[in-house]
Amino acid sequence: MRVVLVTESFPPDVNGVSHCALETARHLVRRGHDPLVIAPLGGPSPAAGTHESPCPVVRVPSMPLPGYPQVRIALPGRRLSAALDGHRPDLVHLASPFVLGARGMAAAARRQVPAVAVYQTDLGRYARTYLGGGAATAWRRIRAVHGAADRTLAPSSAALLDLTEHGVPRVHLWPRGVDSERFHPGRRDAVLRSSLTAGRELLVGYVGRLAPEKDVGLLAETSRLPGVRTVVIGEGPSAAGLRTALPGVRFLGRRTGDELARLYASLDVFVHTGPYETFCQTVQEAMASGVPVVAPRAGGPLDLVDHDRTGLLVTPGDGGAFRDAVRLLAGSAELRVRYGAAARRAVEGRTWAAVGDQLLGHYEAVLSDRTAVAA
Repeated sequence: MRVVLVTESFPPDVNGVSHCALETARHLVRRGHDPLVIAPLGGPSPAAGTHESPCPVVRVPSMPLPGYPQVRIALPGRRLSAALDGHRPDLVHLASPFVLGARGMAAAARRQVPAVAVYQTDLGRYARTYLGGGAATAWRRIRAVHGAADRTLAPSSAALLDLTEHGVPRVHLWPRGVDSERFHPGRRDAVLRSSLTAGRELLVGYVGRLAPEKDVGLLAETSRLPGVRTVVIGEGPSAAGLRTALPGVRFLGRRTGDELARLYASLDVFVHTGPYETFCQTVQEAMASGVPVVAPRAGGPLDLVDHDRTGLLVTPGDGGAFRDAVRLLAGSAELRVRYGAAARRAVEGRTWAAVGDQLLGHYEAVLSDRTAVAA
């Protein structure tokens, strides 16, 4: 099967959309298929066959994401159509389509090639957060783009419900995979942990983009708990303001790969504060690392965190609720161990290979439906 994967943003070590697209490409290659990735120019250039890209990559013009220049956003142009004509795909996979993806959808339709659209970003809520409005306009765009797809794949039950309630048709569930070999309890590093705790008993951490919609400022009350050291791993447009607002928090910047895996596994508790996550990959990576999770009772974490078994779900936007959950876990090493072990068991089978095979099932269903209609 020849597949073109179009991702609006890049690079994969910063952006979850492109990371998922390249993991998909890697799985397609493993299963003997022939993928081509279309991604933005700018930043590191992945070469075919490297750890970043297992297949050819066509780079298209791009611009930096405003306020977060590490991420590049693709712009439509002639290279997209040329790549489709050159690869002659059986199916087009659109990762979080909005601008480039919409062009990819139209180009696929002109060539009578089926398209699968993967929903990953809650643009309606992002519009409210950054612009103070515009959610209705964002949803009109989402309906138009995803409504043209043969199938839309939502990463969580909450996202599937949101799409369906906003009138998007043909929505199916497709979660995200996790590298359960890299993110593993065995990565716990006592020396690293000791250097971060600075004599305190409990190490609490957040991993993710530092942006308004992530509500990282809610960690203020947690960071003031006696005996607790809070660390924040990541970068983004809110970084400078958060460093000022959270003087007791240690900011480690962006970390990737095995270094990030050691940091995850060295935490005693992982906290994610963002209420608008369509999936929340960092929660899944923390769980794979054997770390109990505290997350909002909203969005993607509802599927991931089994309350009072693998972690705790709390009221979104309530810093006191996060503090109280961390305080509860701080008071019981036995509870932390039990939650962490259950978290690892819950996700260790959710490998990229497993969810990649689920994706191939979606591809085959779409191709079968097209064949049946043609007949």
